[in-house]
Amino acid sequence: MIRIRQLKVPVGEDDLLLDKICHKLKISKDQLINYSISRKSIDARDKKNIFTVFEVDVECRGEETILRRVSSSDIFLLEEVPYSFPKTGTVLLKERPIIIGSGPCGLFCAYFLSKNGFSPIILERGEKIEDRVKTVQDLFDKNIFNEESNIQFGEGGAGTFSDGKLHTMIKDSFGRGKKVLEIFVENGAPSEILYEQHPHIGTDILRNVIINMRNRIISWGGEFHYSSCVTDFLFQGDSIVGVEVNHHDIYFSSVVVLAIGHSARDTFYCLHNHSVSMKPKNFAVGFRIEHPRKMIDESQYGEFSKVLGSAPYKLTYQTKSGRGVYSFCMCPGGYIVNSSSEKGRICCNGMSYYNRDGNGSNSAIVVSVTPKDFGDGLFAGVEFQRKIEEAAYQEGKGMLPVQLYQDFVENQISTSFGEFTPNIKGSYSFGNLNHVLPSFLCDSIKEAIPVFGKRIKGFDRWDAVLVGVEARTSSPVVILRDEKYQSTYHGLYPCGEGAGYAGGITTAAIDGIKVAEEIAKTYYVK
Repeated sequence: MIRIRQLKVPVGEDDLLLDKICHKLKISKDQLINYSISRKSIDARDKKNIFTVFEVDVECRGEETILRRVSSSDIFLLEEVPYSFPKTGTVLLKERPIIIGSGPCGLFCAYFLSKNGFSPIILERGEKIEDRVKTVQDLFDKNIFNEESNIQFGEGGAGTFSDGKLHTMIKDSFGRGKKVLEIFVENGAPSEILYEQHPHIGTDILRNVIINMRNRIISWGGEFHYSSCVTDFLFQGDSIVGVEVNHHDIYFSSVVVLAIGHSARDTFYCLHNHSVSMKPKNFAVGFRIEHPRKMIDESQYGEFSKVLGSAPYKLTYQTKSGRGVYSFCMCPGGYIVNSSSEKGRICCNGMSYYNRDGNGSNSAIVVSVTPKDFGDGLFAGVEFQRKIEEAAYQEGKGMLPVQLYQDFVENQISTSFGEFTPNIKGSYSFGNLNHVLPSFLCDSIKEAIPVFGKRIKGFDRWDAVLVGVEARTSSPVVILRDEKYQSTYHGLYPCGEGAGYAGGITTAAIDGIKVAEEIAKTYYVK
């Protein structure tokens, strides 16, 4: 198999790809047996000449001869090693492993363990997807809030009500990332996620994918328990022996996977009470900003915007004081949603459906914060998040606080929207976001947005809508683990975004697979 990189064709003319392949390899079409797209991206640097860029894997006759004839760093023999789950270990695992959390990390850990005979028990504090969707809709429509099942907690994790982005920058020499995408496709995700540069599933399709994965896990011997919040941990010496659920039920196991997500603050405190080693980490906070999708699309793609559809963007800036400001979790054609998980506190996130056909595009504009900003102490970051979420709750009168960009700069409450109405799922109220974040963070955002306006035309328009507060970009702590993925206590496996080892759906899923592999390499089951 030969891989060819940097095959460029004009946008909308993908049918030229076959000719490009043959020209690049200097072969006739008769010599080509088959080809598949391994990567597809858009080169929009020149808005008048936008190209689709392909990376393809080609099977043809006389491959060695062809490679000797063509000389290019973009053409080479492909030697991909397929993903392989390890052989089981030598220690008998008498109890079923317990997985806490059914977000992407816990779900993929359960998928691989159940497929290989370990029959895990998955404990999820929230509801299963079918019920969770109704509960979240009650929050959107009626402002009825459920502290245990919401956009942060429930089957599928926080990513279920997001854009479903699957892009990751991590190196993947073991093929785990590709395997994650393949499993998603096997369970109902669109096949283009296997090669798109910025793949996404969308919240609508992702929900069904998760249900299909759940059913496969159950068919392989896994077991799901919903509305089952782990309220304590049981230890003997330096090993875990079980967990307490809902302050009442006890589940015994010497293998417990912590896939708890970045918002399980009560669990962080419980672990600390048992002297599980943790440390604070940096994260970022800010606001969501929304613009008309048409404006973003035309700025990014020019006259090709109608062909290419909803456009993503990625923006970064360093303030004069050296602080980083950047766009995060950009949702083309998406919605801003109420993603709160604690009473008396409010935060937001972005969400897109597969078609990304909403008339607004939004992203978080966030500022990096460190322990120097939020203070000493293991949970200073958690309490900082809580403080700004409480301020957002007060400013929005129990709803999402919103403000036009110009009014944010002028430090005054907006009274109406401008030339467009934002796409917000959940109750909202006009407020002054200057009262939500500390002034040094507000000033950083005010300094960055005009710069972003020079990169994307109209980004700093007066009626861009800001919504507060984006506080859950990542976990504020790291749960320490050793080279075998175990914490202070033997058999306790912290993993995923909540433990500080991932940043998104794909990286969390990969980390869950790593933990499943490590458990399998150590144990076997009868």
